[in-house]
Amino acid sequence: MLSKHRKEGRNKQELIALEELVPAEHLVRKIESSIDFDFIYDLVADRYSLTHGRPSVHPVVLVKIALIQYLFGIRSMRQTIKEIETNVAYRWFIGYGLKESIPHSLHLGRTTFDDSKIQIYLKRSFIEFSKKLC
Repeated sequence: MLSKHRKEGRNKQELIALEELVPAEHLVRKIESSIDFDFIYDLVADRYSLTHGRPSVHPVVLVKIALIQYLFGIRSMRQTIKEIETNVAYRWFIGYGLKESIPHSLHLGRTTFDDSKIQIYLKRSFIEFSKKLC
């Protein structure tokens, strides 16, 4: 028997962890388990201050957002931010909850990854990651 589609589930509150919503085989999970992003702290230590200036976007988050843009073929930073706002796996990868505001694309547009140390380390990390997949 055909019945009407129920829409009550849209407003139903459920207690669920973001961890449960991201499939185990998703690429961002594989990257997160394969690459230790702690190397970024050493590379940017001279560019961040704990006591001076405005609050900044976390450097690991910046790199992960750039990776999302590159790996998933998103053409602009503005579109990347829109995708992250609605994609649970991307939010999980950058460490943001469902209700947390994603950094504005203007903040990210000012960030460049011209630092050759970061590029070299990311390339090495992805080579190691690729070897693990094969």
